[in-house]
Amino acid sequence: MEIKYIGEQLIWGYIGNGFIFTAFISAIYAAVLYLASVRNVEKAQWATPLARKFLYLHSISCFGIFFLLLYLIFNHRFEYYYVWQHSNMAMPMYYILACIWEGQEGSFLLWMLWHSLIALFISRRNRHWESPVVGTIMMVQVILGSMLLGVYIFGYKLGSNPFTLLRDNDQFANLPFIKMPDYLSRIADGRGLNPLLQNYWMVIHPPTLFLGFASTVVPFAFALGGLMRKNITEWIKPALPYAFFSIMTLGAGILMGAAWAYEALSFGGFWAWDPVENASLVPWLVMVGAGHVMLVFNKRGRALLSTYILCILSFLLVLYSTFLTRSGILGETSVHAFTDLGMSGQLIFYMLFFVVLAIVMLAINWKKIPKENSDDSITSREFWMFIGMLVLCISAIQITFTTSIPVINKIFGSNLAPPVEVKEHFNSWQMPIAMIIALLMAVGQFFKYKESNPKEVFKKLLLSLTISLILAVVLILLLKFNSIHYMILLFTAVFAIIANFDYFIRVLKGKFSFSGASIAHIGFAFILLGTLISNANSRIISKNRLNIDLGKDFPNNENIMLAKGDTLQMGKYFVTYSGREKKGHNIYFDVEYYKLNNKTGELKKAFSLKPIIQLNERMGNSPEPATKWFPDKDIYTHVTYANLDEYTKNVSMDEYDTPTEHEMAVGDTLATSNSLVVLEKLVKDNTGVEVESFDSFGVTALLEVTDVNKKKHTITPQFLIKDRMAVSKNYFLDELGLKFRFTSISPESGKIKLEIAEKKANKKDFIIMKAIIFPHINLLWIGCILMLTGTWIVSVKRFKEYVRYTDKG
Repeated sequence: MEIKYIGEQLIWGYIGNGFIFTAFISAIYAAVLYLASVRNVEKAQWATPLARKFLYLHSISCFGIFFLLLYLIFNHRFEYYYVWQHSNMAMPMYYILACIWEGQEGSFLLWMLWHSLIALFISRRNRHWESPVVGTIMMVQVILGSMLLGVYIFGYKLGSNPFTLLRDNDQFANLPFIKMPDYLSRIADGRGLNPLLQNYWMVIHPPTLFLGFASTVVPFAFALGGLMRKNITEWIKPALPYAFFSIMTLGAGILMGAAWAYEALSFGGFWAWDPVENASLVPWLVMVGAGHVMLVFNKRGRALLSTYILCILSFLLVLYSTFLTRSGILGETSVHAFTDLGMSGQLIFYMLFFVVLAIVMLAINWKKIPKENSDDSITSREFWMFIGMLVLCISAIQITFTTSIPVINKIFGSNLAPPVEVKEHFNSWQMPIAMIIALLMAVGQFFKYKESNPKEVFKKLLLSLTISLILAVVLILLLKFNSIHYMILLFTAVFAIIANFDYFIRVLKGKFSFSGASIAHIGFAFILLGTLISNANSRIISKNRLNIDLGKDFPNNENIMLAKGDTLQMGKYFVTYSGREKKGHNIYFDVEYYKLNNKTGELKKAFSLKPIIQLNERMGNSPEPATKWFPDKDIYTHVTYANLDEYTKNVSMDEYDTPTEHEMAVGDTLATSNSLVVLEKLVKDNTGVEVESFDSFGVTALLEVTDVNKKKHTITPQFLIKDRMAVSKNYFLDELGLKFRFTSISPESGKIKLEIAEKKANKKDFIIMKAIIFPHINLLWIGCILMLTGTWIVSVKRFKEYVRYTDKG
């Protein structure tokens, strides 16, 4: 019998599914029509305009899915599984967007949105290349669109639909309450957004990163378009600005992720060589290499094969990173990979389809592609740019191999172990590579294309080299570096900054429109310098000086225990934990930093920090650091432990903790959290006479309790033997929140056993905290801004050049 459910709004699901199927079908038509018109002039006259209409329909449908999902999340329509899974009513409304792309379906949708916008832009600005390029993008959209279908074909589920009803999801379909017509009234709230994603960076980082991912399809599509049309070289000039746009946006997305990790995660840094981080970095490295060899070909007509391979490979590596992060294969090696939604087969097909397509197209046109020239002079700029590309590729290969160990084990049945010390492993490989890249950035621009006079190049570099050596020596002495690797990397980074600045001033004469490469190189060198100094000289100042072992999870040389109201020295600061405050699901801990006035001996407040622990029953409580920024350093603070029972277990103010048992003799003293307890004497029950033998039926312990204000209290718990049974009861000292129980007595030793329990509210509020100083980390963030600015200047310049080129042609 069909159940008539109460409160469901099914119309939105029908509309959403309509949008999904329209987007999928229109992408197929657009792809077929565009590709059919690639080499057929007659077909192009009618097929391309029609394909363009399907492109518009596809784009409208993609945005329809997005805004409908946004509407459902905003209105808490929990009858839809995706809405229930990724949002709740307690979540601040400004994180609604983050709810959309927290899940796999939403992130695929975001990727599709960017592809559709890029396709629309190209259809307007690159009409000559519209058919092959937009046609290729539409092929990608067909496969991405299939990820949202959620339909069964011959028993195989194709995609995962974001408009699936809660009651139709496998997790809920067989639960009894789903059979009730009013089941919606029994769903109080959704599961909510992962606490780690409730950060403003998560509103802007994923869209930027996915724009970067999406942008890699453009050079790939131009390369395939050139092969389809047999225009083996003409595609590079129009593809060049898009390549640098991709370098900029993907780089921005990666750097935003690093900023998020630094601000929101508690591992103490901005880069952990996590597999998901690596999966985004590798395509960027390859795209940087592609951009530079495209410049070489644009100027000298060299490195065409490398240009093809790198443009194709950068997109294929995005697909591979998608497989790594969404197939569930990194579940044990990455803290923020997606879980498998059963789409591993689709992801493998997605990747293999374009791998095979690229190989076939290259094979068909192999004889027409000029191979690499070996006669480039060692004194030419293109030679050193080519070397730089090779070094970037070596970097990408090393990162990919180590990150892919779970995949290698799965395919070959091997048992390769990932590195135990991940950071040390990657740094040992990538640091020498960074040195070479920095050195190439310093000297590369001073070489001319085709051939240069080595003496002239050396003359131009001499001033920069001299200044860099002097500055590097001074910095090494100030920073007290004793590692030769650190010294070399510092010198090469400084040399890259000084040399590129010199090139900007003396060669380019300060012309910003031509300065993109120099500014980007300076920015990258600053990133290397900031990373090196902030990590090599970072120091933990939170050392526990109390005579308490905090345990193996909180090493005393890295953590400090602060009781509320106490002030302890930490480095050159004195810190006080002044209390906590709950706002929403965040617990803010007030930590005040003081400096000592050496003249007056008084402590003067320097600043306050409020590290957070975010409460989340479903995913576990999550600490979020607080950072004080200074021009020369950051002080990074996060809470490693705090007792949160009052928030997570609904502890009553009258609830007692588990009793602890103590063995005491007359005259012994023990301590509670707020008093000292002394066993004054033992007396026979009802006699008031001091006990001499223990054959009586009742004994009273006379306890003197002194509180923190030196006020004395007396309590007399009894131990009785009645009908050969030991009898004891609880005695309360309400003023101090203490409970006593006299449980046994030993006639031989004259000692008694006493249980004492304290009210949970008695416990002194304390936290365990970790604080790290990152010196000169602002160099890193300055470098990020400069690198992105420089890449933007290059991208704009290349777009303008292409417009002038097409206007002339």
